[in-house]
Amino acid sequence: MKLLGVIGGSEIIVILLIVLVLFGGKKIPELMKGLGKGVKEYKKAVNSVEEEINNITEGTSNQEPQADAQ
Repeated sequence: MKLLGVIGGSEIIVILLIVLVLFGGKKIPELMKGLGKGVKEYKKAVNSVEEEINNITEGTSNQEPQADAQ
């Protein structure tokens, strides 16, 4: 099911008008700023987890098998 295929230009305009009426012109920039900060924190967390996974996998692949000391 393609959700974005169902939503057209006129529907987006109606949604934007409803948001404008509900929150007002002064509150929208604050909401977008908060949303931007949230997206930035989310991307930062995802990158951090990816780096940690890469470090763990590189650490296990770089380990050489140890020979017995007998």
